[in-house]
Amino acid sequence: MNICCRSKKFNQKLNKGFTLLEILLVVAAIAILAGIVIVAINPNKQLGETRNAQRRADVNTILNAVYQYTVDNNGTLPATITETPGVICQTGGTCTGLVSLSALTDQEKYLTAIPADPTGSTVNSTGYEIVKSQYGRITVSAPSVEQGATISVTR
Repeated sequence: MNICCRSKKFNQKLNKGFTLLEILLVVAAIAILAGIVIVAINPNKQLGETRNAQRRADVNTILNAVYQYTVDNNGTLPATITETPGVICQTGGTCTGLVSLSALTDQEKYLTAIPADPTGSTVNSTGYEIVKSQYGRITVSAPSVEQGATISVTR
């Protein structure tokens, strides 16, 4: 075999693999795709929507417990619910300046505990508000909503 041919075969064996430029291009393409996926998923928005869904469920749970109490007590609402909007007190907390719904949690008849806002409420506060209209309708709302949503249920 000719020396010329031997050196070509030898060079072909040494040139197997990827160049630095090829590796950098692949890494850059993966980074761009990962960035697009993260922007499309938007984890902060997803987490905010999840917390808002929990708030909707909590508001309905509180309102359902109030109405079940009212049905069981011949149409009488818990005395602590007034026409002045107030923040609901946590179960077992000190309720000074807050609306106590302990009538709902006594002996765990209607609720085992008053639900609290998923972002963590302040000391003794659930983060939810309750008010009675002049006609006896109850509104429970979540003032700490995210993403411009409004969560308020009236019955």
